[in-house]
Amino acid sequence: MINLSEVGAFASSTPRGFAIRFGLYLPGIRGTDGFDVVVRVIHRDDRFDPAVPTQDFPLTWNEGHPLDLWSATAPVTAVAGTHFGSEGIYLYRFQLWWTPAGGTRQLITRWFTDPFARQTDVGELAAIVLSRAATPFAWTDVAYRTPELDDLIVYELDVEQFNDSFDGVIDRLSYLQSLGVNCLELMPVTSTKLDFDWGYGPLHYFSPSAHIGGPDGLRRLVDTCHASGMAVILDVVYQHVDPDFVYKLLYDNVNATPGAPRVSSPMIGASGPFGPQVDFSQTFAQDYFGTSNQYWLDEYHVDGFRYDEVTDLYVSPTDTGYSKLAYDTYRYSLNAARFVRDANSYSRIIQCAEALGKAPDVLRGTYTSCAWQDDLLNTAENLASGNSPNDGLAHTLDPYYGGRYPATKTVVNAAGNPVDMPVAPFQYLNSHDHSHLIVFAGTSGSGAFPPGDRSLYWRMQPLAIALYTAQGIPMLWEGEEFADNYQLPGDGSARIGLRRDTHWEYFYDDYGVPLIRLYRRLAALRRSSPALRSRESFYYWQQSLQGTEMMAYHRHAPATNGAAEQYAMVVLNFGPTTQSMQIPFPKAGTWVEKLDEDVRSLTVPVGSAGDFQTVTVPSNYGYIFVL
Repeated sequence: MINLSEVGAFASSTPRGFAIRFGLYLPGIRGTDGFDVVVRVIHRDDRFDPAVPTQDFPLTWNEGHPLDLWSATAPVTAVAGTHFGSEGIYLYRFQLWWTPAGGTRQLITRWFTDPFARQTDVGELAAIVLSRAATPFAWTDVAYRTPELDDLIVYELDVEQFNDSFDGVIDRLSYLQSLGVNCLELMPVTSTKLDFDWGYGPLHYFSPSAHIGGPDGLRRLVDTCHASGMAVILDVVYQHVDPDFVYKLLYDNVNATPGAPRVSSPMIGASGPFGPQVDFSQTFAQDYFGTSNQYWLDEYHVDGFRYDEVTDLYVSPTDTGYSKLAYDTYRYSLNAARFVRDANSYSRIIQCAEALGKAPDVLRGTYTSCAWQDDLLNTAENLASGNSPNDGLAHTLDPYYGGRYPATKTVVNAAGNPVDMPVAPFQYLNSHDHSHLIVFAGTSGSGAFPPGDRSLYWRMQPLAIALYTAQGIPMLWEGEEFADNYQLPGDGSARIGLRRDTHWEYFYDDYGVPLIRLYRRLAALRRSSPALRSRESFYYWQQSLQGTEMMAYHRHAPATNGAAEQYAMVVLNFGPTTQSMQIPFPKAGTWVEKLDEDVRSLTVPVGSAGDFQTVTVPSNYGYIFVL
């Protein structure tokens, strides 16, 4: 069983300076087989000085340890002409050597980083801070509670592309709140490489990248978000690893060394299309990623995880990979106050599976609360391209139609008793895996991948209205709200290797202003209207698409002890001209159009439930009438 108190790097003060205790699990790599491990340490201020060498310390193999622990305590005392021994950030890496019986010592792996590092530096280096006045981060979120699933509006972003760093994201939180966002989904934050890659080739699983703000930067972001009632979930990559990940690199090197013992990796199996794949049949792999989840929950107060590539990782409700990880993480989360409302309730931890093609099965079969699925995105790309809508769009906006998706999942509470937990798919028009939606409406400029023609922003309007009025959890991808217009190639290094900074200047221009106004109006409506967050929807299929490109559906929230019954009628026009349709409104009263009520007053008086009323909607737009 992995014990984080014995692996990684731990600093302490001594009368003459400092000491660092190192611990490293290398299952199957044993001192009795001729192996030895060295840790190389240097003060960060000396790293580029060729006259300053690293200080090297041998690690000791702990015979009998079930995970083959290698450990050492290295003294950090003053070395003349260097910064070694002074306070600051120290960088370290490991080497593996092997000496055959009666032979010469051989270098097996020149450089590998710490798989349990709590802090890193750029360039595949682990790091640790030595300070005599170190103070822990002061969290202020003790009263914070993770939002309910049906109240979520999610914003996916890459920290670097969005605004450079964790502090840069903090600078934009009021902007995100204006879009109704109360949950950030951060693309992988652990990459130490400076080749931009979206973070999907992970080397470290316990430390945020120093390049975007490091551990305290992420803590500041989470704490600030929680102060505003905003959740933070991390995109984590557990299906595959970077080829330089220690439990791939080192074991490959050992097995490629003539005469050396054959030692199987404790967690890496076959190669896959995205990189070396994790073998979750191995207990060490299960423990490693389960421990990683627990660490992020405890040390960074995150609200959950978006699991990358669950489509390949999920096998069955009882598998030792994704299903076990989601279950174990859920059970662990029952100990955190932010997730549990009372002793009899389920945990509100957000566990979101990227389960394209398998989302309903994963929601039914695992302790997952939500899932990525591309149904609305695929439909939106088709409609933005100029194709006419069909009934499939309405059924996509109501994922529970016909029992396609489950509405709840039976889980357990802290006492181990069964309880129903709501589950839902994410709904989105864009994601990092696809070109911005405006690209499908048309492109401008030249080159292999010309940008989207932002003058066609108006084609996005009915789709944005559909997104915010759909059942499920709406998610935005950075910049879609002001018609950002990057086009992605279908494959190749340019797909993930180019940084595409958010075009903040588009926020102010003639195309961005009307679109972001619409998003903000929609956000306010979803926030204030229980009907738009409800689990009830009705599509007027007999009246929709009858010689027009219009469709209508209503959302309904029954009366509760704290709120009156509410209806919201959504009418969308995907056509190039103003069009009309007749709709039987389900309840008597004066229905008020809310999307544009600040610029004009539009009401529909309904005398009796079921009365037909004519609604006229401008081209490529929509109305939302609330009663």
